[in-house]
Amino acid sequence: MPDVHSLVNECVTKLKKRKVEGSKATAKLTAELLRSFISQQRLPHSNQAGSLIDAVKTVGEKLIAANPVAESDDEDDTEHDDHPVLSATAVAAAARNALRPPSLQTLLEDIPHSVAAPHTSSSGGDSEGKSKSADKNSVTRKLKHNVIEAVNELIQDISTCHEQIAEQAVEHIHHNEVILTLGSSRTVMEFLCAAKEKKRSFRVFVAEGAPRYQGHALAKELASRGLQTTVITDSAVFAMISRVNMVIVGAHAVMANGGIIAPVGLNMVALAAQRHAVPFVVLAGVHKLCPLYPHNPEVLLNELKSPSELLDFGEFSDCLDFGSGTGSPLLHVVNPAFDYVPPNLVSLFITDTGGHNPSYMYRLIADYYSADDLVVRGKSAS
Repeated sequence: MPDVHSLVNECVTKLKKRKVEGSKATAKLTAELLRSFISQQRLPHSNQAGSLIDAVKTVGEKLIAANPVAESDDEDDTEHDDHPVLSATAVAAAARNALRPPSLQTLLEDIPHSVAAPHTSSSGGDSEGKSKSADKNSVTRKLKHNVIEAVNELIQDISTCHEQIAEQAVEHIHHNEVILTLGSSRTVMEFLCAAKEKKRSFRVFVAEGAPRYQGHALAKELASRGLQTTVITDSAVFAMISRVNMVIVGAHAVMANGGIIAPVGLNMVALAAQRHAVPFVVLAGVHKLCPLYPHNPEVLLNELKSPSELLDFGEFSDCLDFGSGTGSPLLHVVNPAFDYVPPNLVSLFITDTGGHNPSYMYRLIADYYSADDLVVRGKSAS
């Protein structure tokens, strides 16, 4: 049996060595980890699919505990610090078990009872025993083959999701429009550049995405590719939104109710867009779909990042001293990583499978998750 701890540690180490904390990289490495685990897993003579379900759930538990998760929405090729962040993407990646329909539960149901739980006979000879052993090996190979093929399909989908989303850009961006985005998202960048390549002429407003100012990097890349780009401060979004035709942003995770977990500041942008009746469009690969709801206890909607991104500790050292005698610092710094944007503020989702209304996301998620495969952590014995 493969060493679960070693496989999970290898997965997390790869993420840290690459300094990549994009959800696409996390999802892809999760799928590759599970593929390796499944290929090495030794299955018992009976109830093979059930045993595989339990084994994969064990990996899911270890992944959630290890917490190899994205810090931003989908910056797959940029470098960040090594501060780990817990979010819905970790739960989604592990809960998904890297499977596409048919689910493991379906595979379990498809195995004939006579094969899944073969009867034994005291009068059987060596030939009968060899036949049963051969049947068992054949079933094991078929089960592993089906699951690994599903994992391979998922890895391929993750690898090509940017291109498939970008192909739809020309249907949504038109001449002389003004597009607003916030921060830096590779999916958004490829989407906008795809429209430019189709001879669409438009302007992009990029809110800088404080405190890390990731929008500066996106604006520079867009300008280098020939797009008319304007950088604005985050606080200027309400002032500029009346000139905007469409808001296009990436997402960290898409919840089952159609809400999104996104980089901090996007809820403000969504509220501004709703106020001025500007469409708020979210680009997200299907690997970001999460079958959980925001109220689920497994989902941590936010994480506080380092105060050093906001303040220079040397300059503010006097305020940070425990000078009040109460044991509490005089100055507190709150630096959240994410915003939750409710589904009523989202106009349209564009995924690698097409465009969808927020009200349809539960159905799309149901197509990718079996209800029997959702629970990763088992209930404790009473």
